[in-house]
Amino acid sequence: MYKYILRRILMMIPVLLGVVFIVFFLMYITPGDPVSIMLGEAATPDAVKALREELGLNRGFFMRFFLYVKGVVLHGNLGISYVTKRPVMIEILERFPTTALLASLSAAVSLSIGITAGIVSATRQYTMLDTAFTAVALFGVSMPSFWQGLVYIMIFALWLGILPASGTYGWQYWIMPATTLGTMSAAIIMRMTRSSMLEVIRQDYIRTARAKGQSEWSVIMKHAFRNALIPVITVSGIQFGHLLGGSVLVESIFAIPGLGKYMVDAIRQRDAPVVQGSVLFMALVFSGIN
Repeated sequence: MYKYILRRILMMIPVLLGVVFIVFFLMYITPGDPVSIMLGEAATPDAVKALREELGLNRGFFMRFFLYVKGVVLHGNLGISYVTKRPVMIEILERFPTTALLASLSAAVSLSIGITAGIVSATRQYTMLDTAFTAVALFGVSMPSFWQGLVYIMIFALWLGILPASGTYGWQYWIMPATTLGTMSAAIIMRMTRSSMLEVIRQDYIRTARAKGQSEWSVIMKHAFRNALIPVITVSGIQFGHLLGGSVLVESIFAIPGLGKYMVDAIRQRDAPVVQGSVLFMALVFSGIN
């Protein structure tokens, strides 16, 4: 067991290095100069040169990449934000609880909807209810989260006026973001629960439990569901990582001050240390959950 865990941890190292290299390369080839964004168009050539020297932007690509990885490995240093002049790690830790809360609420939504719909579909196979849940699940998987979020804002915030469109000032502010982010995962969990339940309820011990006179509720929930839950838990863990990644779009749509919106703003401002550090942090969390 310990060898397996150690092997899995060691496998994270090349994954994280690959993630850092890809993001570093993409930020390197992206058009635009962060120095020009920071100083403005009226900056003098001497000021531009001095700032490029200070930020290390005059070095080659591989040297900058090596120094960045060295700082992360030896000192846990994700760099300094070009815009705020603060350590990236501090800014990430300040915003990550908001993103984690959004992902947790979305996971609660996806699990409650997905598992319930999956059980009902499996126990009512080929009925109208099963067909309806399967169609809704297919629609949920196919629907982009950013489009769904905009539709929710238009309906519930603009037309009906019953939910706020942005912010995090109360529990009602989390309803639309959590539902938007959790719908896609709910559809995937529903399909996995349905297929797993269909496989389990055909087993001999389920027929034996029914033959002993146990109620259908007891047979489904105490015997079938417990064994069908094993692959569902695995998929749910992976989906939680996807929820963290999906928060990038959802936080931007609903103006939630989390890590996802922070990354989008940093991309617009060409704040490379923030983008690299945030992606590395999210990749580490995702790998740890897996």
